[in-house]
Amino acid sequence: MRVIGIKTCSTCRQAMKDLAADGKDPVFIDLRKDGFADALLGEVLAAFGDTAVNRASATWRGLDEAERSRPPQELLADYPALLKRPAILAETGNTLGWKDDARAAHLGK
Repeated sequence: MRVIGIKTCSTCRQAMKDLAADGKDPVFIDLRKDGFADALLGEVLAAFGDTAVNRASATWRGLDEAERSRPPQELLADYPALLKRPAILAETGNTLGWKDDARAAHLGK
């Protein structure tokens, strides 16, 4: 199980805490520290498509129309903080965010 996000993101921290409490040992990939490797970016886009881009984020609001019209692969490569967080790639399913559906998929609750 890989949790992709930003270390300072409260939602990512909560997901990691909940997963650890449930006995899971996820690998956390910090996009601010590690960036978005091409292979990982490809996996995320294959799993989520353009829904991986968080169009409600401060980063998105700071982009002009020309930037916003770029393909998701280019946007996420240049602005990793645009990823909806956390993105979780796991055998139990791939999820974005840490709402009830993601919790149910990964915690079985």
